[in-house]
Amino acid sequence: MAHQWLTLRRIARIYKIEASVRGCSPEERLAARQAQSAPLIAGFRLWLTHQRSVVRENDLPDRFLILTTSAKSRLGEKLGYIHRHWDVLQIFLTDGRIEMDTNPVENTIRPITLNRENALFAGYDEGGRTWARMASLIETCKLNAVDPHAYLRDTLTPIADGHPVSRIDDLMPWAFQKPSS
Repeated sequence: MAHQWLTLRRIARIYKIEASVRGCSPEERLAARQAQSAPLIAGFRLWLTHQRSVVRENDLPDRFLILTTSAKSRLGEKLGYIHRHWDVLQIFLTDGRIEMDTNPVENTIRPITLNRENALFAGYDEGGRTWARMASLIETCKLNAVDPHAYLRDTLTPIADGHPVSRIDDLMPWAFQKPSS
């Protein structure tokens, strides 16, 4: 149990390092991660390996008790996940452009998810689906730095005028270019 607290402290230190380099150049982030986070990650790897198979002598001199975290326990499942995805989970140590976790992405898509959940209360099924589609479209515009009102105004007309379905990708928010005035 003491090892778990030490590991949580180690993870907290890694997040503190990330907070200190937020907004820095990728080169600065990478240098700080290599100098400060990499040793903590290496220690975490040792702890993870230790947790997956710890051998300790039992009270009886001729017997050994293997203490492992049950793979079916909640902790065991999490440790198994980390073990299986170790290479990907530590990739942030090799590239300063990569975030350490998915929190920034999750925070970005949260409004989309909330809008979809709110669409459940739109009054009827098709109304909810329509609301969810519109909310997704608006949030996708925002993610692509496109004004949703301008996007809808400038793309609905071509659609109504018979824009070819085979070229619908041209009208997606990430491909939208506001016509020059």
